[in-house]
Amino acid sequence: VDKVVTEFRSNFQDILIFDSKTYGRVLVLDGVIQLTERDEHAYQEMIAHLPLFAHENPKNVCIIGGGDGGVLREVCKHRSVKNIVMCEIDPSVVEISKKYFADSIATAFGDKRVTLLHEDGTVFLENTNVKFDVIIVDSSDPVGPAETLFEEAFFGKVKRSLADGGILTTQGECIWLHLQLISEVLSSCGNLFPVVNYAYTTIPTYPSGQIGFVICSTGKNVDPEAPTRKVPDYMKGELKYYNGDIHRAAFVLPEFAEVKVTPYRKKSARNILNISLDDSTIRTLLISSAVACLVGFTLGKMV
Repeated sequence: VDKVVTEFRSNFQDILIFDSKTYGRVLVLDGVIQLTERDEHAYQEMIAHLPLFAHENPKNVCIIGGGDGGVLREVCKHRSVKNIVMCEIDPSVVEISKKYFADSIATAFGDKRVTLLHEDGTVFLENTNVKFDVIIVDSSDPVGPAETLFEEAFFGKVKRSLADGGILTTQGECIWLHLQLISEVLSSCGNLFPVVNYAYTTIPTYPSGQIGFVICSTGKNVDPEAPTRKVPDYMKGELKYYNGDIHRAAFVLPEFAEVKVTPYRKKSARNILNISLDDSTIRTLLISSAVACLVGFTLGKMV
């Protein structure tokens, strides 16, 4: 810690911002690091762009939590998005982020597409009639005000608020520390959604240097593992972590985690139909096909 910038208790949680020598400015809520200026992009970009690029044409987006503005910054990079509703229960997080992260993270609150609401995300989803293409739940750990955002009842409200083929992405904890909780969340989502999957990103300042994402869809043919579009040229210079290859790779887990997650993964119908073949198998099939064609051609000439 180089210098404490501000420290106080809001109506919901303890808030601390400090400057560090190596990670820039740091936001801490209830004693847990939420972001640092040095590596926040690894989380913000992945939780936002995994669902946004998996969706063919996202227009209406809802962000639950995310008061620091990082996820909002990333969503606003998508020109197809026409309407963004951000529901952050603690206005103090938004205000201090605008003040102390104005040039790095909280840069998109002035976007005309954004409607900012300070209310409980669960209550908002209960009352809204809007159908969203993508809902991103950028929650802290399941304690305090974020606890309800990990419960099946909440995911049911999310499903009701998603359009056909809509995608949910929520902060999914760490495979090194929380596999049991991850399994429980995936199981709950599996009771509601036809497609349920899990991905992760690496980020040095989070516990064990890793954090995951639970990704679900109301569309049985939606494949969260596959981006539907390439990163547009105008966006490439603005991204530090996300690209199409890392999108696909994010769903490949180490074996100890894959064993636990596999029983709860529900692949899309499109993904199941795509038979995965290694290079040697493909070469064998191509050679066999070529030989069969040649034989058929030769026999035809003989006749």
